[in-house]
Amino acid sequence: MNQTLDISWQTIFKVVLIGFSLYLVFLLRDILVLVIFALIISVLFNPAIEFLQRYKIPRVLATILIYTGVFGILGFFVYLTIPIFVNELKQFSQFFPQYFEKLAPPLKGLGLETFDSFDSFVDGLGGLAIKASSNIFSAVSIIFGGIFSTITIFTIAIFLSFEQNAIEKTVGIFSPKKYEEYVLILWKKSQAKVSGWFGSKILTGLFVGLLTFAACKILAVKYAISFAFLAGILNIIPIIGPIVTGIIIFVFTGLDSWTKAAFVLIIFFLIQQIEGNIITPILTRKFVGIPAVLVFIALLIGSQLWGILGAILVIPLAGVIFEFSRDFLKKRKESIE
Repeated sequence: MNQTLDISWQTIFKVVLIGFSLYLVFLLRDILVLVIFALIISVLFNPAIEFLQRYKIPRVLATILIYTGVFGILGFFVYLTIPIFVNELKQFSQFFPQYFEKLAPPLKGLGLETFDSFDSFVDGLGGLAIKASSNIFSAVSIIFGGIFSTITIFTIAIFLSFEQNAIEKTVGIFSPKKYEEYVLILWKKSQAKVSGWFGSKILTGLFVGLLTFAACKILAVKYAISFAFLAGILNIIPIIGPIVTGIIIFVFTGLDSWTKAAFVLIIFFLIQQIEGNIITPILTRKFVGIPAVLVFIALLIGSQLWGILGAILVIPLAGVIFEFSRDFLKKRKESIE
């Protein structure tokens, strides 16, 4: 028995349009990534801009103040810390031969022939430098390409922030008319979740970093500012970040004094306990958190696709996906019941 498949021209047109759209997205994927990152940054800055607007400050002026303030704070932080980082790097280079003598035996035991002696290690670094110099043009291209991409992202983000409800309008354009109101409500929830998560992570990172710096200074541990910066930054990575930080601090402090290293590790463990069991729960009551496993997976995917910037900025995207997925599953469960 022959059956005829009845497909309307409208259906064929929709399929072709979807296929063409996907192909266009593939061709413009690099540009779209920049736009998505810019959209995420504008989302993160939007609550602060709206806060200033409540005090009758025009949106354009509020945007300029927020972006200028953020860049100013970052610039001031860099201005203060770069000399300290340089000083600690010089100090590390002076003590490196001693560190090498202590670390060489266990590393040699792992089969790393480069670490037979300090001279062989230096020769190995020289060989790597020669290889790197052969690709100097590609390296420079990558560096300048990254700088250009960063400037482009922030430029787009600023223009998005200038426009009142620009993000909501953009979301409305890409959502079906039937579900536009529903999508905008979910978008608002996602924005609050993501902004809250980033805000809480900045506060907890500062808490961990400052206490780590204080502990290292009190115990006269070398490289205090470097360890504090590392502790604050890696605190964004659930579980793995603090473990990696603790190991690094313990090993490099232990090269001078294992007793001091043990004290530092105990204090760092206590700092993590306070952060995890007191500070984070308090902030979570204020800001609804994103599941740690989702953050970890997002970090892996983002860093693999777009490096450090991707690792940081992919988290808001994961938060939006999580919020939409949770609401979808909730509504589906209600419809079944």
